[in-house]
Amino acid sequence: MAAPKEVAGCKLGSLIIEGKTKQVFDLPEQPEQCILINKDRITAGDGVKAHDMEGKAAISNQTNAKVFEILKAAGIKTAFVKMVSATAFISKKCDMVPIEWVTRRLATGSFLKRNPGVPEGFRFTPPKQETFFKDDANHDPQWSEEQIVSAKFNFNGLLIGQNEVDYMRQVTILVFEILEKAWALRDCALIDMKIEFGVDSDGNILLADVIDSDSWRLWPSGDKRLMVDKQVYRNLSNVTAADLDTVKRNFAWVKDQLDHLKPNVHHKVVIFMGSAADVEHCKKIAKVAKELGLDVDMRVTSAHKATEETLHIMQQYEDTHGALVFIAVAGRSNGLGPVLSGNTSYPVINCPPPSDKLVQDIWSSLSVPSGLGCATVIYPDSAALMAAQIIGIQDYIVWARLRVKQLEMAASLRVADKKIRNLSLE
Repeated sequence: MAAPKEVAGCKLGSLIIEGKTKQVFDLPEQPEQCILINKDRITAGDGVKAHDMEGKAAISNQTNAKVFEILKAAGIKTAFVKMVSATAFISKKCDMVPIEWVTRRLATGSFLKRNPGVPEGFRFTPPKQETFFKDDANHDPQWSEEQIVSAKFNFNGLLIGQNEVDYMRQVTILVFEILEKAWALRDCALIDMKIEFGVDSDGNILLADVIDSDSWRLWPSGDKRLMVDKQVYRNLSNVTAADLDTVKRNFAWVKDQLDHLKPNVHHKVVIFMGSAADVEHCKKIAKVAKELGLDVDMRVTSAHKATEETLHIMQQYEDTHGALVFIAVAGRSNGLGPVLSGNTSYPVINCPPPSDKLVQDIWSSLSVPSGLGCATVIYPDSAALMAAQIIGIQDYIVWARLRVKQLEMAASLRVADKKIRNLSLE
């Protein structure tokens, strides 16, 4: 493949690396970024089997962009920046970790060869995660986590130790689970997939490289006979032009289906405040909720002073939203939360505003009549998180943002622990 000098107005620098299906070039005008150009090439068996497939580059490029947009919306840290042409996209420049991270939901393919006795279709719960060292000459041998740590890889000043391996493993499984939930919206089972990571110039670990139909097994309706991934090509003993057309149609179908993987639940979190004086407390709830991807409204009404109006507002939301959470912000004999809870089948969360009588206010939120199921929390962020957990049952993007938040909190604790351990040695 000849080296172009410019793509979509981007002047290309030196060729960083050329693989079987893509080229990666420097961008002199954007030194922290690079451009990846896909090829009309499909390969299998570490490149032993290879064919030109016209149109594959554009299909793969669009598939990759759509997948990364889903993952970025979920909060995953990625190297992907944007698609800039039919066959190219810009990425943050990374030193690549030479490990393929594979996640499996069902046992099939090479796993069965390496683990005789396990029946095809055996379901892994939680998903099984495996790692393979990138080495075409030796057919990408499987590595243990201990081998990865012992290799003492160092990229952009970051030593890949157990903490970094733990982080990449957790992100790998989360990426799989996000896309598994996404594909379930189209009645497609994500069977397994592989991803790679890179380390940027600041030492951040980012999901990198490419995710397209070369990266996973995908079975519509969970039926292996309907597979639409590269395994169709791998299984061909003699590859004809008609066979390549079939593979190309499958890849194009996958690319088009990705347009329909956005959550289709119309949700709303409604923060009812008993007084406009509580608006600052409510804004704190709304801020955290919006960061988690929630659609939030704030309303002022009183269950004691305007009961009929309160119920009317509540019913308006019930008639127009599929997923709904009410948060009641009221103190001084909280009737707002219990009144809402007694008149709706949707969840209600009490979050009384701060005051010098908070203990009494909390008790009025907790001591509700029998038959009511409203919860009570003190802190604004707790109310937002609980609302997100409820909405996340139906909206995988909100669910994923919660998981990413948990993952990043755990990672920050490991970093803090490492610093403390180093201090103790001085």
